[in-house]
Amino acid sequence: MRMVFDSSVIMAILRDEPGRDVGEKHLEQAMLSIVNYAEVTSILGRSRPSTTALKRAVQPFEPYVVAINTDIAQMAGALVAETKELGLSLGDRVCLALGISHNLPILTADKTWSQLDLPIEVNQIR
Repeated sequence: MRMVFDSSVIMAILRDEPGRDVGEKHLEQAMLSIVNYAEVTSILGRSRPSTTALKRAVQPFEPYVVAINTDIAQMAGALVAETKELGLSLGDRVCLALGISHNLPILTADKTWSQLDLPIEVNQIR
């Protein structure tokens, strides 16, 4: 079964953080929004790697990247009210909207997501 990955899972894999093993175990089933992919590249870009080094770091995840459509974008916008007090980012909301729209479970390192009342399963990597 496919599973939507939050950017925090990709970062755990790249940084060898706790939960990396869980992310790697489910990687073949991963679906990663283009927004979360951009978020990962932005986080990595903060350390100012060369363009080549940045591309080399994220390239293994490219097969799992999916575009979003206007329905998912609108759903992410509608989730602002429900997620505002938890401080979820646009990338977080797009991840949730992608999971909801495809009725797929989500994998994240963000423990606050378990506080949300969602119609899909949210799994933690740690």
